[in-house]
Amino acid sequence: MKISLASDHAGFALKEQIAAALREQGHEIEDFGTTSEESVDYPDFAEPASREVASGAADKGVLVCGSGVGVSIAANKVDGVRAVHAHDPDEAELSRRHNNANVLTLGERTTDADTALKIVDRFLSTDFEGGRHERRVEKITAIERHSAQALTEPD
Repeated sequence: MKISLASDHAGFALKEQIAAALREQGHEIEDFGTTSEESVDYPDFAEPASREVASGAADKGVLVCGSGVGVSIAANKVDGVRAVHAHDPDEAELSRRHNNANVLTLGERTTDADTALKIVDRFLSTDFEGGRHERRVEKITAIERHSAQALTEPD
């Protein structure tokens, strides 16, 4: 599986641990940075990593910042991204099964590395159930289309 990965400075150490674990499991990693703990702005890294997922060039994405909230907000601004900020493996699983989430966000300051790796594993190993959930995901996509159309239509 190809995974799009990114973090800001506050998520750098956890991102590096996740990248190492994913490579060890045989996943292909596209790392959009950052490359150190020097202060940077999380949208600069969350956006290109999320676009990679939305375009289909990556199968899933994992984004990390201090809390996981900022990268989640940024990722969810990208059409085609359904980012979830999961706090435990069960939330990660449900986000995949019921919402077809394609980007996972984590907080380095709020999630220890062992738990984060369990969340990532569950997120990546769970399939979307479809069925009644498909209708709901289609409605989310319709909201995206409506919002994009509203932005392009003149007043």
